Amino acid sequence: MSPVLVAETDTGVVELGPALSIFDPVYIGTDEFGQPVKLPLIYRNLLIGGEPGAGKSGLLNGGVAHAALSLDCKLCLFDGKQVELGQWRDCAEVFVGPNLGDALSVLKRLQIMMDRRYTYLLACQRRKITPHDAFLPYVVAIDEIAYFSATIGKKLDREEFASLLRDLVARGRAVGIIVIAATQRPSSDIIPTSLRDLFAWRFAGRCTTNSSSDIVLGQGWAQLGWSANTISPTNPGAGLLIAENGSPQLVKVAYLDDATCAAIAKYAATLRRTVRERVEDRQPVAA
Repeated sequence: MSPVLVAETDTGVVELGPALSIFDPVYIGTDEFGQPVKLPLIYRNLLIGGEPGAGKSGLLNGGVAHAALSLDCKLCLFDGKQVELGQWRDCAEVFVGPNLGDALSVLKRLQIMMDRRYTYLLACQRRKITPHDAFLPYVVAIDEIAYFSATIGKKLDREEFASLLRDLVARGRAVGIIVIAATQRPSSDIIPTSLRDLFAWRFAGRCTTNSSSDIVLGQGWAQLGWSANTISPTNPGAGLLIAENGSPQLVKVAYLDDATCAAIAKYAATLRRTVRERVEDRQPVAA
């Protein structure tokens, strides 16, 4: 039997349970028939759109919670407001607040890492990473893309942010870079079409118009009867989810309140820290 993993906390010794895996499908909520909806994120990216209060943060935090509890991945968090993803800071490798310079620096580092991983795969004559690789996938979660791509800083810097993010979304999937990005309305002035169309998975929470819904899901779905404009404003968390080459489905996103997020984040940080310390303890001491 493997040894029991425990951690010291403020209330005593806590036994830590098994972790999740980023290679597992992520539970995001239920469909219109009450059946669970799970979303495979590995080798994919997710774009979340909708008006304020539509439930974007619920889906974003649900994905981040799964990643935080997955010891086989790392987290990079971008949050201009600092509070949507702030509870997960201790679980992340890096947390970027309202600073475009820091955001550009982190994206450039991720781009360099991506190129090096492709060099490694080429040398191994492989096309994508697996759960058995030494390097881990990264989940890059961004709350409100518009803050970095259309609001703060100089125009050239905002355009560079969009360009770097586009590169990560376009090329990062095979080497384990998963982008989860949320915004109120991913129009072309906020997210260039060349970037928006690269997201394999898209979720449209309540939108004010059919065109706004199509901006998230793709052109023409409203004419076919699939519009997030029909979702009631009193039903936050409900939205249309679409996969690449698929059709929309109505889902209700699971909601994590502040206390639940804080509890999960604290547990995940403790789990990650304890495992990291155990690994460091097993490392040979340099002479």
